[in-house]
Amino acid sequence: MSGDRSWMYRRLHNRFITAEFVNGVTEFINFACSMTTFMWKNKIRCPCTRSSNNKFLDKDKVTEHLLNRGFTRAYTIWSLHGEDRVGQSSRSRSRVEPSLRFEGDAAFREPIYEDEIENPYTRMVRDVMRPEVTFNHGSENESSFVEEDPNPNASSFYSLLSNVEEPLWVGCTKHTTLSAVSQLLNVKAEYNLSESCFDQLLEIIKNMLPSDENLLIDFYRMKKKVAKLGFGYIKIDACKNNCMLFYERLATFEHCQVCGHPRYKQRNSSVRRHKKIPYKILRYLPLISRLQRLYMSCKTAEHMTWHAQHHSDDGLLRHPVDGEAWQHFNHTHEFFAMEPRKCKTRVMC
Repeated sequence: MSGDRSWMYRRLHNRFITAEFVNGVTEFINFACSMTTFMWKNKIRCPCTRSSNNKFLDKDKVTEHLLNRGFTRAYTIWSLHGEDRVGQSSRSRSRVEPSLRFEGDAAFREPIYEDEIENPYTRMVRDVMRPEVTFNHGSENESSFVEEDPNPNASSFYSLLSNVEEPLWVGCTKHTTLSAVSQLLNVKAEYNLSESCFDQLLEIIKNMLPSDENLLIDFYRMKKKVAKLGFGYIKIDACKNNCMLFYERLATFEHCQVCGHPRYKQRNSSVRRHKKIPYKILRYLPLISRLQRLYMSCKTAEHMTWHAQHHSDDGLLRHPVDGEAWQHFNHTHEFFAMEPRKCKTRVMC
């Protein structure tokens, strides 16, 4: 395949489609149709600016979309159509959807990637989204195919994956949009930067970057982007004096049942419609979803069963698994202890 793909973003000249672009689209269609493992029911992904590789369409429709709309940005390597990162096609690699093969117990299916993922942010996105993204390809004998948008989880996956592969600016080889967002948010948390300070810093950084940069403009959009990775929390209103939580059956109360302190701050009564602001908010990090997250990565999943294979043989206590309390729990709950992937947690009050 040709290494120069600049024609992909030179569609028009004097308001007419160039012959170079038409020939390039023909080359792309021929290549995509030759990679049958990346097709679905003889349909290929449409990389136009609107579909952005999220829809499978027939080749004539894809050709029409590309000629009318052009290619989605930062897609000079046709990775979702079978081309690897060094520009060589690979028929042995599975397409994105079924590239996650599974072996072993259906309750805990270990993913086996057909290709090695060098970008750690790509692996992070795949680890996070793997159990949630499902693709229904239907039966082979279906006579018709109805074009439809991907389900919300799949759309979120493709959006994150495009950010992983999208360079921070055209030609940038060190950072992608997601890697830049992740590192900047880490700095904000590490040094406790205020939101206004962070936004102003982003504005300065954006002015230093080339004009075709893809960095998000403020903290709100960055936070919204990484929220798709599943690092969320639940906000629960609390009493100002730490007496109680306004949660579950107490969620509708507006005064503390212990000290009587009001739940919400007093606001100007002349303002008719306004959002009530609580005096204090507890941000709860759900435990179950975070334990599940540990099993989504093949690396951390292996560590979660470490206790089952590393008992101490010399009688020394090196891990809670060597203690009497652990053994007592296993004897008391034998059925639970039979499965080494189950987690044992202890709540300290």
